[in-house]
Amino acid sequence: MNISVLILTLNEEINLPRCLDSLKWCDDVVILDSKSSDKTVQIARKMGARVVERAFDNYANQRNYGLQEIEYKNPWLLMVDADEAVPPELVTEMSEVLGKAEPELCLLRMRRKDFFMGRWIRRSSGYPTWFGRLARIGRVRVEREINEEYVTDGKVDLLQEHLLHYPFNKGFHAWFEKHNRYSSMEGVLLESKQAEQCSLGSLFSSDPAERRKAVKSLVYRMPGRPLLMFLALYLARGGLLDGRAGFTFCLLRSF
Repeated sequence: MNISVLILTLNEEINLPRCLDSLKWCDDVVILDSKSSDKTVQIARKMGARVVERAFDNYANQRNYGLQEIEYKNPWLLMVDADEAVPPELVTEMSEVLGKAEPELCLLRMRRKDFFMGRWIRRSSGYPTWFGRLARIGRVRVEREINEEYVTDGKVDLLQEHLLHYPFNKGFHAWFEKHNRYSSMEGVLLESKQAEQCSLGSLFSSDPAERRKAVKSLVYRMPGRPLLMFLALYLARGGLLDGRAGFTFCLLRSF
């Protein structure tokens, strides 16, 4: 397998073992740690990962450091979060796609399945959202300090299999803490006028990432956004069919 893996961590001792267990197929796993105070680093080394430490400033800089300053054994780099797992089906697909990839292919996007209360909350999570995650080293950079965007001068393609995401594995408090941090960083971008300025035409783009940017740009400027978020996920997207987990998650998203 010609893929290395990079995981950004900060106090991920709860999540990291499951994530690393799903990466046993990889011969080059690197942890880029933001000065964790728990057992993250010890767990990573015990499970065979290399550890590099860098103080966190923002997500784009952290990922660009991982893409540009760390040496890897392989030409492709998979970005995985500590609260995610890589199932065998995705490993097989990545291997098949890269085995016949033309030189112009530089970035592969994929979706993920969000799990809450023991089930995949397909509808209430706003699925599908496409994330740039598998990058040809040297041909991809990351922009935007929060909710990062992957940029390349090469070809971009989509994978059909999924990452598995467990956002509540560390409990509700950690989830709120994370999203309070995200919202504060988004607020700084809006205040500094660095947030997306997308045309209405982008709403109909064939690029799913471009469509998502356009929707966010539009909704950020609408009044009553919390209520709109709840109605969009619970009614329009069918979150009510996800049962109690769907109702709870839609409320959390509205918060």
